[in-house]
Amino acid sequence: MAAEATAGAASAAPPKKKFKLKVPTAFTILFIITILAVIATHFIPAGQYAKVEYVADAGIFQITEPGGEVREVEGTEEAFYADEQLKDMKIDVNQFLNGAITKPISVPGTYTPLESAPMGPYDVFTSMVNGTINGVDIMVFILVLGGLIGVVNASGAFESGLVALTQKTKGREFFLVFLVSALMTLGGTTCGLEEEAVAFYPILAPVFIALGYDSIVTVGAIFLAGSMGTTFSTINPFAVVIASNAAGVQWTEGIEWRIAGCIVGGIVVIAYLYWYCKKIKKNPEASYTYEDREHFASLFNVHDSNSNEIKPFTWQRKLILILFVLAFILMVYGVVNLGWWFPQMAASFLAIAIICMFLTGLDEKSITDAFVNGASSLVGVSLIIGLARGVNMIMEEGLISDTLLYWATNAVNGMQGPVFILMMMVIFFLLGFIVPSSSGLAVLSMPILAPLADTVGIDRSIVVSAYNWGQYAMLYLAPTGLVMATLTMLDMKYTHWLKFVLPMVGFLFVFGGALLVAQVMLCGA
Repeated sequence: MAAEATAGAASAAPPKKKFKLKVPTAFTILFIITILAVIATHFIPAGQYAKVEYVADAGIFQITEPGGEVREVEGTEEAFYADEQLKDMKIDVNQFLNGAITKPISVPGTYTPLESAPMGPYDVFTSMVNGTINGVDIMVFILVLGGLIGVVNASGAFESGLVALTQKTKGREFFLVFLVSALMTLGGTTCGLEEEAVAFYPILAPVFIALGYDSIVTVGAIFLAGSMGTTFSTINPFAVVIASNAAGVQWTEGIEWRIAGCIVGGIVVIAYLYWYCKKIKKNPEASYTYEDREHFASLFNVHDSNSNEIKPFTWQRKLILILFVLAFILMVYGVVNLGWWFPQMAASFLAIAIICMFLTGLDEKSITDAFVNGASSLVGVSLIIGLARGVNMIMEEGLISDTLLYWATNAVNGMQGPVFILMMMVIFFLLGFIVPSSSGLAVLSMPILAPLADTVGIDRSIVVSAYNWGQYAMLYLAPTGLVMATLTMLDMKYTHWLKFVLPMVGFLFVFGGALLVAQVMLCGA
C-alpha cells in the first residue's frame, strides 16, 4: 500500500519546468551596453588622432589636433601635400574637393595620448537624449512611415489585398521571397539599402505571414539579404567607395572579387531562406518564432482569408495599395538619383499618406487618429535608434574610440600576408561593434589601417575588402547597429534572430576569409 501511495504521489507530481533563458528587451540591452561604455572610459586610456576635413563654404582644409586646437590649410592639392602633417597621406585630395569625402578623416601617425575623460553616471542618461537628438532625421521618417501604415490599415486595403494575393500565389509562395531577397541584395551592393529598408517591413511582413511564413523570413528576406549585398559592396558609395577613397585607392580596384562574392553570398542567402521556408511549410512548429506566431500576425492585422470581416477589394483600396507601393519606389529613386535623405523621404511619405486619407472615405477624426496611432506604434523603434547612437557618443566623448583603433593597429604590425589580412578582418569585425556606421568606420580607420598593407607588401584594396566583410559580419549581430531597431519593429526576440543568423556569420568568416587569402596569394601588392 505504501508503495502504491508513493507511486501515486509521484505520478501526481507536477512536471519539471525546463530552464529557459530570458533575454532582456532591446531597451535593456542597450541600457546595459551604455553603462559598460561609460565604465570603459574609466579604464581605457584616452587618446585621439588628428582629423582633417574640407570646409567647402570657406574653401579650406581644417585640421583638428588631438588636443582640440584647430588650424587651417588652403583648400588646394598643393597646399594639402605641403603641410608637414598631411604630406604622407596617400589620398586623392580631389575626393575632398568634389564632395565624395564629407566627414573628418584620421591622419596617420598622429595618435596622441590625452588626459583621461571618464564619463559619469549622469552621462548614461545625457547620451541617450543626445543620441536621440542626433538620430532625429531617421526617427521622424519612421514615425511618418508608421502614420502612413496606420492610414492604409484603417482603409482595409491591406486585408483585402492580401486575400487577393494569397489566392493568386498558391503553390508559388517562395517566388516572392526569392524576388525580395534578390532585389535587397542588389540594393545593398549598389547603394547600401539598409536604414531605408525599415520602410519595407510593414508592407512585406503581412504578405509573408499570409503566405504561411514567419517573422524570421521577413527579416531574412529584407535585412539579411540587404546586408549580404552591402557586405559585398560593388559600387556602394557609403561603404566601398568612401573606404577606397580614404584608403587612397580607386574604388574599382578589387571589384571583380566583390562581384564574385556578392553573387555567391546572394545565392547562399536565398538557398538558406529556401531551406528554412520549406522546413516551416512542412512543419510550422519548426519555426524559430513559433511561440510568437499569433502575436506577430495580430501585430500586422492579418486575418483568416475565409473570415467574413474581410472588406471587398474596391478600386479605392486598390489605388491606396498602389500609392503605398509607389511611395517605396519613389523613395529608392530619390535616394539613388536625387540625393534624398530622411527628411525628403519622410516628406514624400507624408504627401502620399494625405492623398490616401482622402481616398479612405473615413471621417476626419477617424483618419487622423489612424495616422497618429500608426506613428505611435513605431515610437519604440525610433527610440532604439537614438539609444544605439548614444553608445557611440559615449565612446567618442570619452576619447576611447581612437585608442581602440590605435591598439588594433599595433596588434597587426609585423604580421605577414594571409595572417595579416585575416587579422584585419577580425579587427574590423570588432570595430564594427564600436562604430556601426559603414562610412563612419571607413573615415576613422582606413587612413590608419590601409597604409599597413604597404609594409607587408599587399594591395590596399584588399584591406578595403577586409573592412567590408569584417564589419558587416558584426552588423548582423551588433545591438549598436540596425538589428535592434529591426527586431523591435517586428517584436522579435534577439535569441530567435541569433539562432537563425549565426550560420550566415560563420559562412561570411569562412568564405570572406578564403577570398581575402586568395587575393593576397594571387594579387600581392
